[in-house]
Amino acid sequence: MYKVLLYYGFTPLADPEAIRLWQRDLCESLGLAGRILISPHGINATVGGELNALKKYWRKTREYPRFKEIDFKWSESSAESQFPRLSVRVRDELVGFGGSDEFAVDGSGVIGGGQHLTPQELHELVESKEVTFFDGRNAWEAQIGRFKDAVVPDISTSNDFVRELDSGQYDHLKDTPVVTYCTGGIRCEILTAMMIKRGFNEVYQLEGGIVRYGEAFGDDGLWEGSLSVFDPRKAVTFSSNAKVIGRCALCETPSSRLENCADVACRRQLVFCDPCAMLQPLCPAHHEQPVIPKLPA
Repeated sequence: MYKVLLYYGFTPLADPEAIRLWQRDLCESLGLAGRILISPHGINATVGGELNALKKYWRKTREYPRFKEIDFKWSESSAESQFPRLSVRVRDELVGFGGSDEFAVDGSGVIGGGQHLTPQELHELVESKEVTFFDGRNAWEAQIGRFKDAVVPDISTSNDFVRELDSGQYDHLKDTPVVTYCTGGIRCEILTAMMIKRGFNEVYQLEGGIVRYGEAFGDDGLWEGSLSVFDPRKAVTFSSNAKVIGRCALCETPSSRLENCADVACRRQLVFCDPCAMLQPLCPAHHEQPVIPKLPA
């Protein structure tokens, strides 16, 4: 049985390089693959492998005092959708929001961030007042799944949020309840601190992100569509009743399949249906799309 383990923790780390070496050796000894980022502000990881090996990794990682309270999220996987290799790196930021001057971290996490809401508390808030959902992910992720009526900023990297928030186009939300959400919660930790710093007065973040919400309510709540993930699965659903809200960029066929532009230098992701994806299409920013063959009647 194979699983994927996702987690993050904002906590000061005096020696990120030592943590990197420990995590690399631990994963290699257990035959695990995935991506682990470490910075002076903490750790962010997605690790996949055989279930028993992942359990050993989970126990060993939690033995480190600063990681003991981290919320680890388990996700279904298979041998075919595992990471091809292991990458363990040290970076200045866990999420590229454009500078550590936007936030500070102590032993309890990001200082001055939004109020955390469990999925159940989110529903209670929505029932008591009108709220605005604010997508904390890259815009292409929202093409296949998002909360109903959510605001989806036009960004391609997290660094673009600085420009978006400073543009003034969301100032009308500053005196209203805003609930941010992202895949597992990490991006919202910083995004909410940035929003509060810029005068947003009532800011919340979905604790555990879309992953935890899907575990609690599946497709019977406020979420619609599929969830984009950063591993070989590319996208997951919470039940067989998941809506298909994406549309193929070439032919408009409903689809939840995300693919990279065929130009290896381009990092843009678009929704394609299965037949169009076989054409290895290029995004509109490059050159004219190939002619789409007519499908059999």
